[in-house]
Amino acid sequence: MKTILVATDFSPAATNAANYAAEMALVINADILLLHVYQLPVGYLEVPIAVNLEDMQMGAEKQLNHLKEQLSKKTNNKLRIVTEVRVGSLFSELKNVCKSIAPYTVIMGSQGTTAAEHLFFGSNTVHTMKHLAWPLITVPDGLIFSSIKKIAIACDFEKVAETIPVDEIKMLVHDFNAELHILNTGSKKEFHPELISESRSLQEMLGVLKPNFHFITNENTDLGIIDFAEKNHIDLLIVFPKRHGLLDKVMHRSHTKQLVLHSYVPVMALHQ
Repeated sequence: MKTILVATDFSPAATNAANYAAEMALVINADILLLHVYQLPVGYLEVPIAVNLEDMQMGAEKQLNHLKEQLSKKTNNKLRIVTEVRVGSLFSELKNVCKSIAPYTVIMGSQGTTAAEHLFFGSNTVHTMKHLAWPLITVPDGLIFSSIKKIAIACDFEKVAETIPVDEIKMLVHDFNAELHILNTGSKKEFHPELISESRSLQEMLGVLKPNFHFITNENTDLGIIDFAEKNHIDLLIVFPKRHGLLDKVMHRSHTKQLVLHSYVPVMALHQ
């Protein structure tokens, strides 16, 4: 049985992502695991401070159960939803849970607008996308799941045989009965021999999915992706974080154009 792991801190952005995950789970017949990780206060282990860990645990469980009830009601009790509260660092505990259940995907909210949401969905989300070995989708705040009919892969067409997770891509396309679009994100304006060779290899690897190839020659990679996503109504953008820092370019919060992309389409990080 597929399981979608939803990491939440109960912020509006995280709750929105949980609702998105629930609707997705209905489509692919998956279970939901709601996970909340809280940290011990700084200095707790060195200097005794007034904090009741039992109250923190019970408070988190209460909030998770409330979210579970909301999702169950929203989906007419069609989903199996379980909850788990852990203490520690978000990334470490998320990684441990993933090792245990091997999720279909992890879903988190994109960074929100408040300082608290920036703390959780800023550095933590980007770090997790870069380093978590399991598929991770970040959901833009306010985005409502309707369907995933068009999936786009942002790819630099370098060493595709070594870097493209073919099985995961095939599973996604089949599960959602989606169109596949492959974006060459390089800035070359001419067809070099290696580009033709890599394109042919990728066609052989994913040919059964009948992918549509697009060559973005915009010197601004981010703007090229944004334009393509908007014009072609892409539902899910797949990036490969360890390939030439593309994720840094797409996710960097200091670039307004990247934030526009981030608010428009869910981004999935896949690792080879």
